[in-house]
Amino acid sequence: MMLTARMRVKVAPGFQSLPPDLPIIYYTWHNRLALAIRMYRIVNRIRKRHRRMATLVSASKDGGVLAEVLEKFDAQPVRGSTSRRGPQALKEMTTWLRRGLDLAVTPDGPRGPRYALQDGVISLAQVSGKPLVAVGCKIHWKIQLKSWDRFQIPLPFSRCECGISEPFYVPRRISEEEKQSLRRQLEKALNDICQD
Repeated sequence: MMLTARMRVKVAPGFQSLPPDLPIIYYTWHNRLALAIRMYRIVNRIRKRHRRMATLVSASKDGGVLAEVLEKFDAQPVRGSTSRRGPQALKEMTTWLRRGLDLAVTPDGPRGPRYALQDGVISLAQVSGKPLVAVGCKIHWKIQLKSWDRFQIPLPFSRCECGISEPFYVPRRISEEEKQSLRRQLEKALNDICQD
């Protein structure tokens, strides 16, 4: 089903002007993971460079299954979440960034609330100095599961309008008020792309 999806991609000009060797932190909502690998291949084509990615995966049993799947697609899983192994996962993710891998995170996972961006992704960009870029899809024909995130699975030959946002940078020093303002901007950037 994911392979038959008809994907049209809109790319922000600021993303296209990023240096091709700059590692990027991509973020998408948890319920859009079904198309994540396909979207990352599109991102690599746009940047005219094959890169590997590391991705944050829950330290739960379900996360173990997902980690095995990701390894088959040449992605480096990093086990952890806001509730388990959070600080260690942050260190591992910054290490992979320094080694030149892109990162992929679902800032509302692993348990939600849906479409609420958690602090981890902001901290990751703050510590690393690397840009945050929203990547997502509005899936026109889909099945929605009854999970906390209302996980979306595209039906065969579904039309998907995908988007890649402008990059966002997080300063090393940021006040709580600035952080909340940035959180709203990051959520809006991804919600504007996904449009439920």
